[in-house]
Amino acid sequence: MTTAPAQEGRAAVVCGIGAALPPHIVSTADLTARLDTTEEWIRSRTGIAQRHVAGADLSTTDLAVRAGTQALADGEPVTTQALVVATTTPDRCCPATAPTVATRLGLTGIPAYDIAAGCTGFLYALATAAGLIAADTARTVLVIGADRLAALPDPEDRTTVPLFGDGAGAVVLRRGSADEAGALGPVVLGSDGTGADLIQASRPGALRMNGGDVFRHAVERMSTASRQAATTAGWQLGDIDRLAPHQANSRITAFVARRLGVPDDRQLTNISETGNTGAASIPLLLAHTAADGRLKPGHRTLLTAFGAGLTWGATTLTWPGIGRSHTPKGTGHDR
Repeated sequence: MTTAPAQEGRAAVVCGIGAALPPHIVSTADLTARLDTTEEWIRSRTGIAQRHVAGADLSTTDLAVRAGTQALADGEPVTTQALVVATTTPDRCCPATAPTVATRLGLTGIPAYDIAAGCTGFLYALATAAGLIAADTARTVLVIGADRLAALPDPEDRTTVPLFGDGAGAVVLRRGSADEAGALGPVVLGSDGTGADLIQASRPGALRMNGGDVFRHAVERMSTASRQAATTAGWQLGDIDRLAPHQANSRITAFVARRLGVPDDRQLTNISETGNTGAASIPLLLAHTAADGRLKPGHRTLLTAFGAGLTWGATTLTWPGIGRSHTPKGTGHDR
């Protein structure tokens, strides 16, 4: 599915960004002390050197509030009129996370709801937020991706434990025009429930994943969605200045980039420092690379993701001048 081109004056424009990571870092070397594996084995297959892990005192809501606070303080001042939270790890099954996040941000009374679409959740949330703007339901929307995935794998499973970390990322969208920097292009989204058993978790500590099939589907779906998003936006693949893929595994992102013909120096990555943070992955990546200068204003940027469901998606935007004041390498909550 591809969203329709924005109506004149109804484009969703990214105008602020924020990120939050737990302060506690678990290095890949730390994991080898208790798992039957080696640091070289983990790094060569995942590209991950460390991941941030939330303690019992830091919830998905806490991370979402911190990322949202930073996004609202970044860029131009706006009055937030709606909130969408993408998460696979809500603090409770009911009620949803978003209303609590909204209230803690001082936004009581606005529409606020959750989206569960696995690691593609942030792109699904962007699409629905853009829909709120197009429908004139809201002129500004805060979109947050927040997950605590580190607790999902069996703690003794050497193939899944090294992959996941915790974090949150957020962007502010406002109504604008389709030709300005930050305007989202059409969002390509898809799903396939026949692959629902390839990535599943019934409770913390019970994540199961078929790595080989996930790899194959991820590369194919992300590559196809990326081509569709670029074409619908009127871009050639050679027009892409920066590829911002979901940070699932460095091998997956490398294969996707190769299929799209995107050279190494145009690929954005932070998986070495964060691991797979689920719905938080893409906004964290954008925030960190905007802060350290790898993502610059004017860069034509393609976002793409794949996750449990199975779900996938992609969209485009020209990066605006936001996020440059964030600290990219800090390990505190404001990262």
